[in-house]
Amino acid sequence: MKEFLGFVKKEFLHIFRDPRTLVVLFGLPVAQILIFGFVIRNEIQDVRIAILDKSKDPVSVEITARLLASGFFRLEKQLSSVSEIENIFKAGRVREVVIFEDHFAEKLQRENNADLQILADASDPNSARMIVSYTQGIVAVYLKELNRNFQMPVMIEPRVRMMYNTDLKSAFMFVPGTMALVLTLVSAMMTCLTIVREKETGTMEALLVSPLRPAQIIAGKVTPYILLSCINAIVIILLGYFIFRLPIRGSLLLLFAETILFITLALSLGIMISTMSKSQLVAMFISAFALLLPTLLLSGFIFPVENMPEILQWLCAIMPPKYFITIIRSVMLKGTGILEVWKETLVLVAMLTTFITISAIRFKVRLQ
Repeated sequence: MKEFLGFVKKEFLHIFRDPRTLVVLFGLPVAQILIFGFVIRNEIQDVRIAILDKSKDPVSVEITARLLASGFFRLEKQLSSVSEIENIFKAGRVREVVIFEDHFAEKLQRENNADLQILADASDPNSARMIVSYTQGIVAVYLKELNRNFQMPVMIEPRVRMMYNTDLKSAFMFVPGTMALVLTLVSAMMTCLTIVREKETGTMEALLVSPLRPAQIIAGKVTPYILLSCINAIVIILLGYFIFRLPIRGSLLLLFAETILFITLALSLGIMISTMSKSQLVAMFISAFALLLPTLLLSGFIFPVENMPEILQWLCAIMPPKYFITIIRSVMLKGTGILEVWKETLVLVAMLTTFITISAIRFKVRLQ
């Protein structure tokens, strides 16, 4: 029994002396609870909307004020004409546009009925449903209060139109996100593990004393993954188009250019992680935290970023898949061009430059 207790004590000491094991045992559960608890939320918050008020009467002004005072919506812009709607949606600046018809209050009093049009960006169908539902709920509460002052009941009829995804197909949301996830895993994680395996087995040292330069060795390692990632991207786009009827309204050339940019970025991220890892276990652990979970939870793939707490929104801002998913959805579903996605593209270019610079600084020709 004494020997057994000694063995158990030794195992405990072994565990508590290894920081990586402690992080897995205690840090990972805490991180998952906090992330899932804050990210997975069914309510909406601070959704940017635009208002096109053709009437500007007391009723339309009151409804607008109630929408903004609810805490669910934030006014991005007061529109002056219908022609502005398409551009503001393509720019990704708003998720909903509320349109009040001419003589709104007058028609409500005279005919006991007025039309309120709601246009929602349904490239993310789950969010679009919630946004429209919240808007209709606020209008319904106001209408109930309004009818107390009218002898005959009046009706405000919201007319809803889902932009870019009329049937609210979930595939329109998941295919671009899946594309980002697959490219991240294939390009970054596999590249990272391949390079670290060479270091761990000692074959990298043999390669480094060969006539090939370190840059050529790394390029030779990542080239197959560039080709495989491009093939994966083409397969995903074709499956989305032919099986899920996902439209490609924008330029194919722009779509492939942005995809190659993201693949290169993911590869540079994988190389950077490999310079920080001495074993495949460490590389897998870092990759899971830096690539897999953030792509699923903090990129806008499944859960809208604006629904998250502000601190997580700042964390989302440094996740490359967030910008790539925005670009893919905009180009494929909205038919936008480079003028609408240049900011996201510039962020990806800046991240690519940063990762390559860090990798070059940390890369050592002689293994230690």
